[in-house]
Amino acid sequence: MKAALVLLVPFLLLPASAQSAAALARVDAAQMSIPAARERSYPGSALTVVRTLSAGSNYTRQVVSYQSDGLKIYALLTVPRGTPPKGGWPAIVFNHGYIPPTQYRTTERYVAYQDAFARAGFVTLKSDYRGHGSSQGEALGGYYAPGYTADVMNALGSVKKDPRVNPARIGMWGHSMGGFLSLRAMVIDRSVKAGVIWGGVVGDYDEMMNGWPHRAPASIPQRVLNLRRVAVEKYGTPKANPAFWNTLSATSYLKDLGGPIQLHIGSADEEVPVAFHTSLTARLKAAGKGVQSYVYPGGNHNLSQYLNTALSRSVAFFKANL
Repeated sequence: MKAALVLLVPFLLLPASAQSAAALARVDAAQMSIPAARERSYPGSALTVVRTLSAGSNYTRQVVSYQSDGLKIYALLTVPRGTPPKGGWPAIVFNHGYIPPTQYRTTERYVAYQDAFARAGFVTLKSDYRGHGSSQGEALGGYYAPGYTADVMNALGSVKKDPRVNPARIGMWGHSMGGFLSLRAMVIDRSVKAGVIWGGVVGDYDEMMNGWPHRAPASIPQRVLNLRRVAVEKYGTPKANPAFWNTLSATSYLKDLGGPIQLHIGSADEEVPVAFHTSLTARLKAAGKGVQSYVYPGGNHNLSQYLNTALSRSVAFFKANL
């Protein structure tokens, strides 16, 4: 961690355009491989309170920060009131989907989702990935650069350090891109005991690159979109070089999961193909892993029509498995 800090200090003193160029120059798709991710350490840090917010019905809310690769990452923390169970509260690392980084705010979006878990007696921590809101660093997307994965893993490391949390009772919830990050985290670190994914980008890289008709949001800079092109130029396509791309796909490592997964998706999801959900469900069953699968007729990407049902199922799943 000291080496990372030494490298980061001069980097943060560069103009924003130079920071972006420097961050891009360091990116290599090979850094996304699961074996490479497992070789790294993710100590996180103590959660530092930045601001105390109005409390929820039975829990406190605070904006906190933690360390990830020498960067200051902000997050929204909820902690139940009352006497914790023996060993500490169970916790959920909460991974949000794509929101334009410059529009992202710590206390906006996903409020009802996080509130449901907080009211049910879970500590929750929703990270503002690097480059989002006030978090330091460059937002380079989650699929071809390792930064967001590192931020999620260091959020996990930070939660484990918190004396109010039982480190043996930690799960992950992820939506859309956050589902991609949650699945990666679960195969990187078996200590994550359960995962819930809504509308998740959970295909392998061949499915993501060739079976996803979704058009990239206009808010994503071309320099970030170019990371895919650069990766293909260097390593070939998933069909031409499956050995390489399979090492990047969390779906190749499902036997290493430390706990079950619950999957939710709407049949009319306008962002993510239902095929990703179906494929992962089949792969989990083939790997002998516990899986619950829910497809909601006519449901959209946020499961708006089924929000209460999906949240109730998610809460019950975590209560049964954490």
